[in-house]
Amino acid sequence: MKYKRILLKLSGESLMGDKQYGIDNERVRQYAEDIKAVHDKGLEIAIVIGGGNIFRGLSAEKSGMDRAQADYMGMLATVINSMALQDALEKVGIKTRLLTAIKMEQICEPFIRRRAVRHLEKGRVVIFGAGTGNPYFTTDSAAALRAIEIKADAVLKGTRVDGIYTADPEKDPSATKFEQISFKEVYAKNLNVMDMTAFTLCEENQVPIIVFDMNKPGNFMKIADGETIGTLVK
Repeated sequence: MKYKRILLKLSGESLMGDKQYGIDNERVRQYAEDIKAVHDKGLEIAIVIGGGNIFRGLSAEKSGMDRAQADYMGMLATVINSMALQDALEKVGIKTRLLTAIKMEQICEPFIRRRAVRHLEKGRVVIFGAGTGNPYFTTDSAAALRAIEIKADAVLKGTRVDGIYTADPEKDPSATKFEQISFKEVYAKNLNVMDMTAFTLCEENQVPIIVFDMNKPGNFMKIADGETIGTLVK
């Protein structure tokens, strides 16, 4: 394996599959099988999932809801998604731990950095829920923060496109893909990789980001094996 420990960032929308909202169990099962294949090779895996398939704090704010209240609701949505993935992973035989930034003792452990690292060292897949535990921060920021805290070798951002393009490939057919790009180039070209807080955290702490298509079975394994898949930001 090219890496020893990685943080996988999944969007909440990715769990919808072909649905308009909620969780597609078939998509979650596919993710669990892909994660198991890599985990069985000995890679230590931590995961952060968004909550946009259930609730988006920014959208609720635009409708008149208090932003902090809306963001806390979004954090709870990430916990629902995390529990769904945890269940799918355990059904394929992987031991997991769900740690959240907001205490929910009946269903998960509170986030403690040293405990999270110990779980990873014992071969458990660790899922981080509830974002950073603070409003006004996205799950991208949570992913970057947790990756730095656990000393992950890279952040792997699984999306529905196969990398970073000069423009949105779903809207502009002439958009071209970057195989590799520097942090400074992303700034200069104003490319949408992660929110600026998350992106800056990764740059300052020298954590590379790989953006790839998680919906294509086997891509996660190819990255773990060191193949050039998606776009590398370093």
